[in-house]
Amino acid sequence: MKAIVCTKYGPPEVLQLREVPKPVPKRDEVCIKVFATAVTASDIFIRGSDIPLRFRIPMRLMVGITRPRRRIIGLVLAGEVESVGRGVSRFKVGDRVYGLTGFAFGAYAEYACLKETDSKAGSLALKPANLTYEEATAAAYGGLLALQYVEKGNIQPGQRVLVYGASGTSGTIAIQLAKHLGAEVTGVCSTPSVELVRSLGADVVMDYTTTDSPPAGVRYDFVLDVVGKSKTSLLKDACRNALAQGGTYVSIDDGNLQLDSARLVRITELVEAGVIKPVVDRCYPLEQIAEAHRYVGAGHKRGGVAITVAHSGWAASPIGPRTPTLQLSHRPSCPSGTGSLLSPTLDKEPRSHPARGSRTAMARSGKRTAGDCTILRSICPPFHRCRSTSGPIVQAGGEQGPSQWRRGEDA
Repeated sequence: MKAIVCTKYGPPEVLQLREVPKPVPKRDEVCIKVFATAVTASDIFIRGSDIPLRFRIPMRLMVGITRPRRRIIGLVLAGEVESVGRGVSRFKVGDRVYGLTGFAFGAYAEYACLKETDSKAGSLALKPANLTYEEATAAAYGGLLALQYVEKGNIQPGQRVLVYGASGTSGTIAIQLAKHLGAEVTGVCSTPSVELVRSLGADVVMDYTTTDSPPAGVRYDFVLDVVGKSKTSLLKDACRNALAQGGTYVSIDDGNLQLDSARLVRITELVEAGVIKPVVDRCYPLEQIAEAHRYVGAGHKRGGVAITVAHSGWAASPIGPRTPTLQLSHRPSCPSGTGSLLSPTLDKEPRSHPARGSRTAMARSGKRTAGDCTILRSICPPFHRCRSTSGPIVQAGGEQGPSQWRRGEDA
């Protein structure tokens, strides 16, 4: 099969297209025919290892000294189950799925094997039927992040919510989730993304390149920082100071990114109900993945950047840079008192997959600094103290574990 191999740490050119053996699923794994993957902030850090020396050493001890031990990198995939291990009961051949590969990596290939249950090596669910495979990669990566951190705000109807970094993969989805919960939403982004963020449903959009403070007297019940603590501006500091009494401020640098298939199932339900729509900035073919890494590394993308993995006999999606155009209809607000987006009570009736039964039943710009690289906190959990440690890179399901997988999300 064809795969992208990371030959060593370095610039995008270290990613090479190679022929490698096709993986065979173990007893508890499924083999996925990958139709789309993505280039995320996590992939940039794994490929480049462009971080201060004191953090580079523990990262490389965990991931690989001169190159990743798992040479096929990539964290996000969407595709079709081609074969299953003898012990697999949750998926069947032909299921269209999406998810994250976690510490297993391996998404930059025509085929990948994942466990059917949540683990540090990935999380998987049936993909939304109304999304392309490319869109599904943005829903998986941005959706898991946005859903987990929006839940921390316990948003109630009528509250004021601010999303700083509203045009990134997770920020675009966080805006829509907050609107669905009935909040008055303010999005913060740069000038080129203002109209996009407004189209997502934001009631107010502030441009951090031209605005230094929110309107006088405005207080926010929940402020979500999806660019990471190292990226600062006068407006960001002012927004934090504008937190209402008893309000909540959350950064994606706080806590663990959980690889949770229950959340993926919930994202599928929300997408199919028309509540959220992932944004894909550009699509590239697998052969041009180095160019995709250069684009994402520049830090100016809007939404996600997808990679189409073409197979013989399968019509690939249109390739090339695409400007995101998004028209969203009105979304119903969350019923009063409902605080969790995982709650099935958000929908009047459960939806069923004809072949699988109930889904619910299944589980910015600026100089890069160490704070941008909080992906390393999942490799070396006490990252801020630079002490090497062992343990899972991601938190799977509901189990307690060390820190998060990725980041310094795009603004």
